[in-house]
Amino acid sequence: MIKKFVKHCLTGKDNETFDIARVLWALGALSFLAFVGWTVYRSGAFDAQNFGTGFGLIMGSGGGSVWAKAKAEPEPETKNEL
Repeated sequence: MIKKFVKHCLTGKDNETFDIARVLWALGALSFLAFVGWTVYRSGAFDAQNFGTGFGLIMGSGGGSVWAKAKAEPEPETKNEL
């Protein structure tokens, strides 16, 4: 179930073709969270304003990149049933 959810999050309209923009967006967001976690672990300090600004920029730019290439995604196959 989780594998299917992740696949649907990382693929295009057809849910088969992996979308490089979505994959890089997910990797960027996970890397950001990992680096913030490591920094908090090492220093004990957390700056919510900087975290919110940085994470908001990652999420906004990722959404923008997916939107910008939305028309280039392969369409799902339709079954013609007569």
